[in-house]
Formats: sequence, C-alpha cells, structure tokens
Amino acid sequence: MIRATATEILERLVSFDTTSRNSNRALVRFVADYLARHGVESQLVPTEDGEKASLFATIGPYGVPGIALSGHTDVVPVDGQNWDSDPFRLVERGGKLYGRGTTDMKGFLACVLAAVPDFKRRALKVPIHIVFSYDEEIGCVGVRPMLGEFGARLPRPRLAIVGEPTGMTVVDAHKGPVRWHVEVKGRAAHSSMAPLGVNAIIYAARLLGELERIERDLMDRAPDPRFDPPYPTLQVTELSGGTASNIVPVSCRFGFEVRALPGLDTGAIARRLIDFAETHCLPEMRRVAPEAEITLRLSNQVPPFAADTTSEVVPLVLRLLGQNRTYAVSYATEAGLFQDVGVPSVVCGPGHISEAHTANEWIAVSELAACTAFLSRLADWAES
Repeated sequence: MIRATATEILERLVSFDTTSRNSNRALVRFVADYLARHGVESQLVPTEDGEKASLFATIGPYGVPGIALSGHTDVVPVDGQNWDSDPFRLVERGGKLYGRGTTDMKGFLACVLAAVPDFKRRALKVPIHIVFSYDEEIGCVGVRPMLGEFGARLPRPRLAIVGEPTGMTVVDAHKGPVRWHVEVKGRAAHSSMAPLGVNAIIYAARLLGELERIERDLMDRAPDPRFDPPYPTLQVTELSGGTASNIVPVSCRFGFEVRALPGLDTGAIARRLIDFAETHCLPEMRRVAPEAEITLRLSNQVPPFAADTTSEVVPLVLRLLGQNRTYAVSYATEAGLFQDVGVPSVVCGPGHISEAHTANEWIAVSELAACTAFLSRLADWAES
C-alpha cells in the first residue's frame, strides 16, 4: 500500500472546513477510511444528532493499556481575517505550509496518520491509541463524552500525549480557563421616572468593580515564574444590556473568564462575587423591585494541568526527544481532562502557538519532520 507523507495528509485535512460551528463528520470519515485501508478499525463517539464525532482507534495488542496520541479536529473561524490564500487549501511557500489548522492542530493529526503504516508493521508490546476529538476550541467539549467511555466501551490508555503546538518541546503544566455568565435583572421604567425602576446596568457595574478588585488580588498572589503572565488572569469578555435610551435598563448580562493556575480555588471567586451581590446589590434592588435577581452561571471549565510527577510519561517524552527541560504555558489543552480520568498526560506537538488562530496560519515542514521522527522513536519504545 502506498504510504502518504504527513504533508500530503495535511493537505486533505486542511481541505475540510471543520470550524467548530460546522460538522466534522467528513473529516472523521476520511480518517476512518484511511485507517481501514491500513487494517485499523475505528470506533466513533458521536453527538446525539450525529453531526460530529470523536474517533478512537488502537494499533497493537488489545486488552493492554496503551499510549494515546490525542488531538482535536476542529479549528477556529477565519471570519474577518485577511488571508493571502484560501485558508482551506494547503499552500507551501519557503518551507512553510499555510492553511487553517496547520499548526492548531491538524499538523499533529497528519503526522500521526502518516505514521500508521510504521506502527502497523511493528510488533508493538504497548498499543498506540489514536484519539481525535471535536469542539476543543469552544471549551474542550467533544473529548469529554469519549473520556466517559474509557474503561467501558473504550480501553483506558496508560499514558497520553496531547499534540498541541509546543515546537516539539515538553509542556508539563498549563492554565485552565473557567468561564461564567452573569445576568442582572432589575425593573424597567420610563427614564423620566427613574426612581420607579432598578437600573440593571448600574448594578452590573458594581459587580464589575468587584471583579476588578478580585483581579488585583489574583495578581498579588505569589507568582509562578514558569507561566507568562506568572499569575492567574481575570477578564470580562462580554457585556450587553439596556433596551432604549429612554428606558431604565431592566437587564444586563456579562461574561468573565479566569485563566487559573494549577491549585487555584476558582469556586472561591464565584462565592466572593455572589456574596458581594447579596450584600451590596440585591438589598437595594429589592427595596424597589422584589423580583430583582442576580444569577451567576458557570458556562465552561477546562481544568488547569500539572503533570503527574509519579508518571513515566514526562521522562519518557523527554528521553525520546533528547531534552531535559519542561515548560509551562498559559493556553489550555485537553491534557488536564485526560489526567482527571486517570490517564497521566503531557503536551507535545509540532508548530508554535504564536501561529495558531492567526491569518496565514502556517507550520514549518521541518516541524512535521521532527514530529514524524519522534513518533518513530515512540514506536521503538512501544515495541521494545
């Protein structure tokens, strides 16, 4: 059977517009068909409507916990970006491969798929699991149902390598985004009779002031110099409210995010904001409008990641790469979710995060070559 190179496979993967708002089924069918041609059976974990699916496949002995090569199939939108070429057509210029998802993270998927014939020809003692998810870009949504199948319909891997772009260095820690939505409900009134109403925007502003104070407290925590910035960050990311210029605003909504370092009690942040609302906002609001409310809803949480120091996965990947240093990053991955279900993880993959999500996103051909060489050494280990 003719072997495809990582670049050739990446060309196909980029051609599928798997922006998170779209289905990824065409890409998943391509991957499943490709694996089948090499004698590898795939199992899918679809959404209820069947529009999206994660894929799990095993090469090597069954009934033995293996090493998972994990990546997501979705990409971020290109809307509003000024590209020099079609973002869904791979273009090579000067040793760089341009296209949406080349770095984040179809380059890694392509390297894994290109390595399948090599994996198949070996007498692997430790199986290699191919674990591809959907909707990582909108909060690591798609991997969670698949993780829920570990130990049941799917085997639980022994280790996991999450191939997000690290420039083929070893990342053993990252921050985790926690996102909340807040809704403030007051009472509408004609603006000429403002005392009859409760201005939701004004009370939302008080809550925003408390968030600013929380942010300063987070910045005053003992810094962790491995991260940039070295403290948890808090950002208000969405804000809307009001109906018209002559109506006291009955509602205001905003969203905020904390990028948490490992060990941060994010629940304490929510409790502090709720306490502020109940102490400094709601009593005043309900004197005029007993129906006034402030609701706080957790909308998404990706756990921060700190690699299991007792696990073999970090020393293994360092040894295979010939490196002796690990790194911490501020972006999030699925690694913490793997670790939460008992699969020790590490983050390592081709490309650089500075190219992710940008117009004219690219990955160097040399990065694909380095990843391919690493996967060959990983197969040596799995065979020994």
